[in-house]
Amino acid sequence: MKVAVSYDNGEIFQHFGRTPSFLIADVDGKNIVSKEVVSTNGSGHSALFTFLSDLGVEQVICGNIGQGARDALAQGNIKLIAGQQGSAEAALMFFVNGDLKDNGAGCCNHHHGEGHSCGEHHDGHSCADHHSHGHSCGEHGCK
Repeated sequence: MKVAVSYDNGEIFQHFGRTPSFLIADVDGKNIVSKEVVSTNGSGHSALFTFLSDLGVEQVICGNIGQGARDALAQGNIKLIAGQQGSAEAALMFFVNGDLKDNGAGCCNHHHGEGHSCGEHHDGHSCADHHSHGHSCGEHGCK
């Protein structure tokens, strides 16, 4: 299975439609067979589905993503785990171990002016807030 993680400087890039590159990994069961960072070459938003599809990607891990992109990936049978933050490598390892789940809070509807931000949890904290308090992905809804 090919897995793509939105990627910038080792971290999960937080705006799927503008991600500069993806960490692409070939996963066989619980083993990462190979991985490489692939530039999107400026491809964005609607072009990213074709970009990922052409690479044979079956699973995407990312930060925030709009509903249109969610729908495009779903229609193309590419599975999605959104709402992630932090190390791209760590997220990939959590995925391989079966410990990463889609976080609905990762759906960006461009609502930033309404007093909350993308990735905010029902308790008013973000994944980054939880991580800074010694928690890791997989806790407090950061799945």
